[in-house]
Amino acid sequence: MEAAYEPQTLQDAIVYFASPDNCLKYLARKRWPNGVTCPTCGSQSVIFLANQRRWKCRENHPAPQFSVKVGTVMEDSPIGLDKWLCAMWQIVNCKNISSYEVHRAIGITQKSAWFLDHRIRFALGLAPGNKLSGQVEADETFIGGKARKLHADKRAEKITGTGGKDKTAVMGILERGPKSIGSKVRVKVIDNTKKKTLQSEVREHVLAGSAIFTNALQSYEHLDEFQHEVVDHAVEYVRGEVHTNGLENFWSLVKRGLKGTYISVEPFHLFRYLDEQVFRYNHRKMNDGDRFNIVVREIVGKRLTWDQLTGKLSGSGTPETV
Repeated sequence: MEAAYEPQTLQDAIVYFASPDNCLKYLARKRWPNGVTCPTCGSQSVIFLANQRRWKCRENHPAPQFSVKVGTVMEDSPIGLDKWLCAMWQIVNCKNISSYEVHRAIGITQKSAWFLDHRIRFALGLAPGNKLSGQVEADETFIGGKARKLHADKRAEKITGTGGKDKTAVMGILERGPKSIGSKVRVKVIDNTKKKTLQSEVREHVLAGSAIFTNALQSYEHLDEFQHEVVDHAVEYVRGEVHTNGLENFWSLVKRGLKGTYISVEPFHLFRYLDEQVFRYNHRKMNDGDRFNIVVREIVGKRLTWDQLTGKLSGSGTPETV
């Protein structure tokens, strides 16, 4: 199968994906570089039904017909491929973009845009891969509203303590890299910042023997299998190469994005917004076309339904409005 055309700018993407045939051809080539195969049985004995813009498997099973959306985050979506692909381009290449902006840009309802955005963010949640090594920073932060920004009655309802109480704890681990590649970060929403929680994350994601830099929080004490150095922020922020400024920079980007674009994020959905931020940060040295190419390849084999997104299957969580 011949190589697919690769748009390099937003204008290229809008013009190229305005054609339904181009959308179908582009996604089919990305998903099946060695020829179309049935997502149900894996057979390559398929025929293309041009009038329905889908394929039919010649094997005998209950679901012989399939479109390019089947088995991806787009499955069962009535939204056209042209809108899906333009929204993907916006989310992976814009600093932050709300569902209201997506709904205005591609002409769908805000509710549909919100659902679409979260399915794309779900595709951005890449597998962790190998353990981090070399010089590594570990830090934690709390994400949530500020008391001074709330009306008095809301403040009394939502703020019941000081510090991180009533906020969501998030841990980050950053592997420093050369300027040509850039540092790579991993983040996770955690239940608390106790020693057992933080150190289990460090040991899961960092190779033993690596140099790890943290703040003076007691939860990081006794990481004996690492070259552990501590910077006490009550005294100093940098001591040679010992600092957590890389992660502090990432936290700043995250919080400015959440506050400036999304305004309010429910803890139930926070991890998906973090996946979006991590994806753009880790691929910031790439151009727009390369980032788009990655997310198109990651949509296969993933599914997020409305009930899963809104917590109806587990009985928790509520939809958002931004």
